[in-house]
Amino acid sequence: MQRKESAELGQKPISKLLIGQAVPASIGILVMSLNILIDTIFVGNWIGPIAIAAINVVLPVSFFIAALGMAIGIGGSSIISRALGANDKLKAMKTFGNQITLTLILTIGMVVPGLIFMDSIIPTFGGKGDIFDPAKIYYTVVLYGVPFLALCMMGNTVIRAEGKPRFAMIAMIIPSVGNLILDYILINQLNWGMAGAAWATTASYLCCFAYILWFFLSGKSELRISRTHFRLDVPILKEIGSLGAVTLARQAVVSIVYLLMNNILFKLGGETSITVYAIIARMLMFALFPVLGVTQGFLPIAGFNYGAEKYQRVRKSINLAILYSCTLGLAIFAGIMFFAEDIVRIFTQNETIIAETPSAMRWVFAATPIVALQLIGAAYFQAIGKAIPAFLLTLSRQGFIFIPLVLILPKFYGETGVWVSFPLADLLSTIITAYFLNREIVRTLK
Repeated sequence: MQRKESAELGQKPISKLLIGQAVPASIGILVMSLNILIDTIFVGNWIGPIAIAAINVVLPVSFFIAALGMAIGIGGSSIISRALGANDKLKAMKTFGNQITLTLILTIGMVVPGLIFMDSIIPTFGGKGDIFDPAKIYYTVVLYGVPFLALCMMGNTVIRAEGKPRFAMIAMIIPSVGNLILDYILINQLNWGMAGAAWATTASYLCCFAYILWFFLSGKSELRISRTHFRLDVPILKEIGSLGAVTLARQAVVSIVYLLMNNILFKLGGETSITVYAIIARMLMFALFPVLGVTQGFLPIAGFNYGAEKYQRVRKSINLAILYSCTLGLAIFAGIMFFAEDIVRIFTQNETIIAETPSAMRWVFAATPIVALQLIGAAYFQAIGKAIPAFLLTLSRQGFIFIPLVLILPKFYGETGVWVSFPLADLLSTIITAYFLNREIVRTLK
């Protein structure tokens, strides 16, 4: 029975564990982010700026459905990490089987109506005017591959929960590299336009799914599940649901933010403003990869040691995760402040977009050095199975604070009000998270 990797989560020095978990996670996120970034560059240069806006309209819909898999994966992986820490192998296997069944049921149930009502959904998310037709082409093809993406997101978190970050990293790299190669072939060489971008994305999801399926069937995994484990178990579903709701709610809020931003910016500046936001959104996905990598690496370490009641190790993992991620956040902040205009020129040669984007980007990234604390704090409560504080802290940043700000400030300050809402929300949510995290540490981790 292969318990070596998961057992090491409770034995190795925290600093080595965190680096060992965070580096592969960061590389995987980096490659995935580079894929999104380069994909946007290819689309912007080979198809046009409107194509960037079209993809930005489709992403919140497709990623919300795929986030069902991520939510089920993270919720279930928290259970798996704690179960492995407590040496309860049966619960870990039953949880994984339930994750697969639940992911298939929910994602297919969302994709079907998503395709039926696409003509209403696309304009709702900002796909209006010249954006509608290319957005519809991209949306139709990509939605067919979303259930496979959901299974990939779910499986990836389980691989990481077992203490095998390198396999999880490879699972993230495969679709990214595949998408870029197919982008070149289908868009640049075959001149398929938006359809080429969409089929490249969908095919990359299938490649990732094939690799993750191989991992679990080849004996690399500790979780040797049988057909009985696929039968839905109500107590396990409740636990997956309560913890997964945190991730799902976060993605739902992200989708709402995209909806609001696309519609608010369309009124303020038309297609150009939506393209500005699309570029900034891609940079948010890309630039924060090391901070997100530390957060992903922190989750199984905290969950395993909490399940094993090694609270001193949990406390040390929190401190080091915050230190590492805040340091990385400071470096990201400096890079954006100095090179914003150079970054924008990579995406487009449109002078209007080049003139408008850099100042907006600097506002959006202004609180990056401290936002890492908010991410780690919310992730900690999720890792130890405390769903309600994890849920509230996760939503505090974009849901409870950002959305009201972005609805109010543009009425007084126009587009500047939109961009200023980002650092204000980051600052306030970080203060709130720091208070509750410190209180939890004092009360629990003695």
